[in-house]
Amino acid sequence: GNSEGYNLSLPTVDEISIFFQFSSFFIVIIGSSGACLLRCQLSEYFLMFVTFAKIFRHKVDKPTDLIDQMVELATIARKDGMIALEGQEIANPFLSKAVGMLVDGTDVAIVKASLERDNASAKKRHAMGAKIFSAWGEIAPAMGMIGTLIGLVQMLANMSDPKAIGPAMAVALLTTMYGAILSKVFCLSKAQKLENAAELEAANNELIIEGVLFIQAGGNPRILTDYLASFLSPKVREKVAEAAG
Repeated sequence: GNSEGYNLSLPTVDEISIFFQFSSFFIVIIGSSGACLLRCQLSEYFLMFVTFAKIFRHKVDKPTDLIDQMVELATIARKDGMIALEGQEIANPFLSKAVGMLVDGTDVAIVKASLERDNASAKKRHAMGAKIFSAWGEIAPAMGMIGTLIGLVQMLANMSDPKAIGPAMAVALLTTMYGAILSKVFCLSKAQKLENAAELEAANNELIIEGVLFIQAGGNPRILTDYLASFLSPKVREKVAEAAG
């Protein structure tokens, strides 16, 4: 039980501060974001952040919750008519728009075409945002290597001054580290998250389209859950079937 010789103390501020180098940070962040901007239009670049913020600010609905709500709406519509759906509290904006079209008595072909077009547009926006994040992740390590070369040039140019070698070497090494962190930890992970969330949202929208068309056709609400079961994972499908008895 002798702990002599082991240093369990937390790192000091000075020890942590050696990993922060403004020049390295500036080269990687500004350089990679600028190079990424050259690959796309300014509106597309800012759309990446807007899409990312929007899709993660709003929690993606569970398919089972959407199905339950549509069964409830189908029951109301079958009993009291489509006009009775007006004023129903619907949190999902895509479902809210679809129900609004039903209340207005929009033709089934127009409902289907409009909702499918909106879903396709959302898919395109999300894919574009993820693609730009991925491009940023590809560029960041390259900017890290450029910063490393800058640091090495500074070091070789000042070999006669021992005091200049350390800071130049720090720039050389830290830019590589910053580039790797920005790429792997932030950009590529966010691109994957955005792709996953976008796929879930697109699947929910497809579920809503099928459910709304079913309601518009006057289908029996009792079979709506089974009708939409193909959008659920096998495990969730089994739980829903058990709950239904």
